Amino acid sequence: MQILGIDIGGSGIKGALVDLDNGRLTTERLRIETPPSFHIDEVSHTVAELVRAFDYNGPVGVGFPAAVAAGEVLTPPTAHHVAGWVDQSVNERFSDATGCPVRVLNDADAAGLAEIRFGAGKDVAGVVITITLGTGVGAGLFMDGQLVPNLEIGKIFLSSHDEVVEQYMAGRVKKEQGLRWYEYGERLNEFCLHVEHVFSPQLIIIGGGISSKHEKFLPVSSLKRTRIVPAKLRNEAGIIGAAAWAAGKAAE
Repeated sequence: MQILGIDIGGSGIKGALVDLDNGRLTTERLRIETPPSFHIDEVSHTVAELVRAFDYNGPVGVGFPAAVAAGEVLTPPTAHHVAGWVDQSVNERFSDATGCPVRVLNDADAAGLAEIRFGAGKDVAGVVITITLGTGVGAGLFMDGQLVPNLEIGKIFLSSHDEVVEQYMAGRVKKEQGLRWYEYGERLNEFCLHVEHVFSPQLIIIGGGISSKHEKFLPVSSLKRTRIVPAKLRNEAGIIGAAAWAAGKAAE
């Protein structure tokens, strides 16, 4: 089964067809610039443009940078704090714009779902948490392979540092603050120890662009019970997970 997956980011909206028998892209990724206004009508139009570029008319999965429940946006988009999204049914808005059945989920949930189905979390029982390190800190929570959506773990307040997690150890923070790799690793480890204490996961998967350098900071980890590993799918995870989400709906 080939399904179109789309990942809506702050600077680009990317898509590709995905073979859900093996979790691999069957086309090159296409990318269209994200409308600077991030207005709901303009983003809907861009999603439709991307769908047309693939000459595609089946189910579409979309990863979106906000908390989403039953296709409705619950929080302002992370990358663009603009009005007009909260309480909107993006399932309906994107479906109307594209003429295809569209199913939307949080972008970090999409990346996590890809890792659970096809990547580092495949066939792992129990609690698995995926952490995406980028401009912010996204996360996915899974129990026996089933998604528990909208784990806004980047918004957790760290009382010891008087700031939220994504202001302390998001991927961008290393560059902005000139941290050495071991210093960044210590910050991530501190956070993961907190995650281990609260959730008792069997596995933590670290994703995001910075995970390509995992050998420079993951060895700092001192988790007591939880395995911690780098993501396998990296930049393709959001598209693959979105496609898997759409396929789940199509199969119902």
